[in-house]
Amino acid sequence: MSSTVPSSRKVRKHSKHLGDDDSSPWPLSTLIKASVALYVFYLGLSAAYKIRLVAIQEYGPVIHEFDPYFNFRATEYLYWNGAERFFKWFDHRSWYPLGRPVGTTIYPGMQFIAVWIKRYLLKTWSLNDVCCYVPAWFGVMSSLITALIAYECTIPNNTSSSLVQFLVDIFNGKKTTTTSRSINNNHQFSSPALEAFLFTLCMMAIVPAHLMRSVGGGFDNESVAVTAMVLTFYCWVRSLRSGDAWSWLWAFGTAAAYFYMVAAWGGYVFVLNMIGMHAGVLVLLGRFDTKVWASYSIFYALGTALAIQIPVVGWTPLKSLEQLGPCAVFLGYQLLQVCETIRKRQNLSRIEAMKLRVRVFGAASVVAILILLTLVPKGYFGPMSARVRGLFVKHTKTGNPLVDSVAEHQPASRRAYFQYLHHVCSLAPIGYLLVMANLSDASSFLVVWATASYFFSHKMVRLILLLAPIGSILAGIGAARIFAWSLQQLWEMESSVEAPLVDASSTSANGESDIRSSKDAKKKKTPKKPAFAAQESSFEGLIIMRDTARTMLKTKEGIFFKRTIALLALCLGWYLGTAFVTYSFRIAYDLSNPSIIVKARDAENRVIKVDDYREAYWWLRDNTPDDARIMAWWDYGYQIAAIGNRTTIADGNTWNHEHIALLGLTLTTDLDEGWEIARHWADYILVWASGRGDDMAKSPHLARIANSVYREHCPDDPTCRRFGFIDRQGTPSPMMARSLLYRLHSHGKRPGVSAPEDKFQEVYKSRHGWVRVYKIIGVSEESRAWSADIANKKCDSGGWYCPGQYPPAMEKVLARKKDFSQLEDFNRGKGDEEYTKKYFEDLNNPQRAQKNARANEKASTPKADINVDEIYQRFEDTEDTTLMWKLISSDSFDELKTWLAEEPHKAFIRSKDGRGPMWWSFEQKNQRITDLLMKAGVPHTDGDLRGMTPVDLLQGGK
Repeated sequence: MSSTVPSSRKVRKHSKHLGDDDSSPWPLSTLIKASVALYVFYLGLSAAYKIRLVAIQEYGPVIHEFDPYFNFRATEYLYWNGAERFFKWFDHRSWYPLGRPVGTTIYPGMQFIAVWIKRYLLKTWSLNDVCCYVPAWFGVMSSLITALIAYECTIPNNTSSSLVQFLVDIFNGKKTTTTSRSINNNHQFSSPALEAFLFTLCMMAIVPAHLMRSVGGGFDNESVAVTAMVLTFYCWVRSLRSGDAWSWLWAFGTAAAYFYMVAAWGGYVFVLNMIGMHAGVLVLLGRFDTKVWASYSIFYALGTALAIQIPVVGWTPLKSLEQLGPCAVFLGYQLLQVCETIRKRQNLSRIEAMKLRVRVFGAASVVAILILLTLVPKGYFGPMSARVRGLFVKHTKTGNPLVDSVAEHQPASRRAYFQYLHHVCSLAPIGYLLVMANLSDASSFLVVWATASYFFSHKMVRLILLLAPIGSILAGIGAARIFAWSLQQLWEMESSVEAPLVDASSTSANGESDIRSSKDAKKKKTPKKPAFAAQESSFEGLIIMRDTARTMLKTKEGIFFKRTIALLALCLGWYLGTAFVTYSFRIAYDLSNPSIIVKARDAENRVIKVDDYREAYWWLRDNTPDDARIMAWWDYGYQIAAIGNRTTIADGNTWNHEHIALLGLTLTTDLDEGWEIARHWADYILVWASGRGDDMAKSPHLARIANSVYREHCPDDPTCRRFGFIDRQGTPSPMMARSLLYRLHSHGKRPGVSAPEDKFQEVYKSRHGWVRVYKIIGVSEESRAWSADIANKKCDSGGWYCPGQYPPAMEKVLARKKDFSQLEDFNRGKGDEEYTKKYFEDLNNPQRAQKNARANEKASTPKADINVDEIYQRFEDTEDTTLMWKLISSDSFDELKTWLAEEPHKAFIRSKDGRGPMWWSFEQKNQRITDLLMKAGVPHTDGDLRGMTPVDLLQGGK
């Protein structure tokens, strides 16, 4: 029995799913998928919000860390004084006595959005609460927008080619067409856009790399800047959508989002360079056309015009070296568009078009060189910042001890990647490869973004933040494609395996093909193949292998194999997913620690919350004069100003290297000199003394920064190795022991260490002893009055910009300084090459640097007449005897040897029971230490108070 099929149709076997009804506009399978997708969407957004509220639920609405307190203080000023006064705000309560123009030196985007929310959306909320919740709100938004990028880069329009095809077409001198691939009705391996959206949303929602800058209370620039960054990137890739002739209009959205990015964070330079770099890559891939030109030109021209309106930015997009690359790409795009217009009008051949480009770009290069030769000598171009420069040097330091002292500026380790990205690290490389295999103008941006982000994060651990969105996108795409393929294998019936498309018009009633049509086809002229097609024969073997594999996989055994792999992939994905979720929520508690409130255990092993830091700042606010000047290391300046409302010497802005160096000198020089300097610009000194990353742990960095300007502080020792601890027991070096900071920190805590009462008075000690406040005795009222006199400030004609000056009494110490020359500032002429060379040598070989420093310290210290016999006959328990016993009992031979090399007489000290180092070494049966003591001349036959000699202890005596 035969049947006929209309000639206009093609025959394909389709699968039928349970509940599907072709007569229904919404088949049951579609409704199920939509419901599941909506549920996962809800879970992703709710998880993104809940995980960021852990800090608020645990500690209440408390601002975290250091910088967020400045941001909150600036938000308060904007709220109460308005934008006009904000941009003319000169803060005389910071960087005393110089002051700082705040409104024109910060990125105010976060402050403005917080004030807007307070005024128009949440009028009943306190400004503090709004600022605490802003990071969580923006964290949710950034998760959603990041998922939209993944969706945009996996829709059929944007997954139509591959990197190999791009390169082949460049060789052939043509542009790759972007026709959409065929899509299966239910799940498609080539473009699972919805799945990619959902997986990316869930990953970005809880990935620790994003959490570390978006937890509740973390009111820092990055908390809103990440949202602005991904919004800019989304609008950019949306403007490049293939098959959409009007997508370039999204470039206006790109410029608007970039404007807020500029207003929110200095990291806008990264965003600008990413888009500029991608625009350049599109040219190299042969993807330049009118739409790409319009998208980038609108973005750069409008975005830059808006960016220069931000006071802290100004004209730097056209002057700073780190921002001139995108400018060059913009100018190059205009030249390329001119060439393209001429080519089309004159119908030029490929060779003629290339010659035209060479002539146009050659002439433009000559003009550019002339402009550079004119502007460079005038110092028009600004240098790269030390932080940016540190991303490109071979070593891991910048040469600036102030920048090098910050922990988050150090290079990232492998452990750091897994710590902040977890299993995103496992899936992201798969997604990276899959994107290159499904490429378009839009999706190629992901390759550029991922490559650059990994490079920069490898140089600076803080920049792992940049990997959070792109890592989530790539991992989401990888997981989505694997999930879609696996589900396809398990969902479809065997009959759903696609049969070859057969034209029904060429099929007879008995199913045989029409031989006549085949013969007629042979009569047709075979089209001429392009020259490149001649190379297809070299791939014939691979093509046969591919077709054979496909045929085998369509058999029952092949289907079973694919389903087994799919099931294993889904099980593995479930395991990795649950592990990732568990890990992220667990680490969220660590990332949610506000640092200003610390959990600890009391004597009874109960968990308590130590709030010493805020209590100390509240004490300053309530118990010191309103004009009191508080000296502390710059880390605490923001908190003192925001909570204590008192004048500070320096803070985390670190805009003036020489000023911070003077502060470092004051704290790490000898107590008498430090007091003499401090009394001219401070009333109180606040010291962190918790023993957990406190001031003594940071003090070597303070000394190093001081030495970068005051070179006699550590002569011939750029890294100031002579200042620090000489052993693991916390024994200070002689230089550290003499310092003002050590004396205040360890006052009454260590035997023999005290602050002289005629110079300092301890007026406050926190409940747990973590913070100490000293009043400076003998403050110079003359210097205070001089600094407060408006006549001694350098005010401009407008009246609001009034930086102060150091009082005359400090001229003597200021005369000793040598302004620090930034390595990257080529406009300052010849830098301090000798210092820089020695700095890096000592960083690379710290052991040698420390040995030389201690030798120089010993040589420069006047030798006092030390009576060894008197020391040997003195029996007392001291800090030195305790340390000596610890070193000997723990067999710390190298540390003991170093100590005795500096202070040989310490070998003769004895404790209250008459025993000393020789007794303890015999008791421990330590031959090396015994030989060391004997070489120092310590006898081994004398007795202690009980008459026991070291030899007696060796023989079993007690």
